[in-house]
Amino acid sequence: MTVDENDLIARLPRRDRRSLLAVCESVTLVRGEVLYKPGDLARHVYFPNQGFVSLMAAIDGEPGLEVGMVGREGMLGAHVVLGVGVAPLRAMVHGAGTAWRAGSARFRNELAASAALQRTLNRYLYMLMEQMATSARCTRFHRVEPRLARWLLVSQDRAHSDSFHLTHEGLAAMLGVRRVGITGAASDLQRRGLVRYHRGDITVLDRAGLEAAACGCYAADRDAYGRMLG
Repeated sequence: MTVDENDLIARLPRRDRRSLLAVCESVTLVRGEVLYKPGDLARHVYFPNQGFVSLMAAIDGEPGLEVGMVGREGMLGAHVVLGVGVAPLRAMVHGAGTAWRAGSARFRNELAASAALQRTLNRYLYMLMEQMATSARCTRFHRVEPRLARWLLVSQDRAHSDSFHLTHEGLAAMLGVRRVGITGAASDLQRRGLVRYHRGDITVLDRAGLEAAACGCYAADRDAYGRMLG
């Protein structure tokens, strides 16, 4: 597997991988681009190679809390795997990169023809459900600073970079807290030498320290992925 290769596709037997890639095209993921809105008919599914996409649940009609994240470890369009054409969540690119994109109809044909693809995606869907359950527990029970540390670690894992861009307002919206809470938490992480934050540009300086500062939900997500797809 190369540095810029989707993990799910890389796990497929060569024949199944080639067949799936034959119906895909390479596309660029642009930061801020909305790939799905709730209620949209999903015309495509995506397998990111770089970058990451936030899955956000609407609150009072406005894009709100982040409930999941998809990077090169997964796919965007889990509902299509389940035979549902309408997207349940808002999917917004927060880390620019590239992805393989397939039309939903052609993807469903590949899914029907490949037992290996079915097994791999079924395991991924289970892992995604665990991730969303962990996110709900984390939002309810954990303080802002450990949650922010967890989010930065997850983003770093998917971005495959120590640096990425997101404003305090954006972080506050995704974590479901007030902006002042993000400002205080980010300032504390910066004072401790774990990150550098300037005008939306975030750089992770001390990965081990950030893991120690994060809540246990980060390790739980990582363990879930290892059990299902490791």
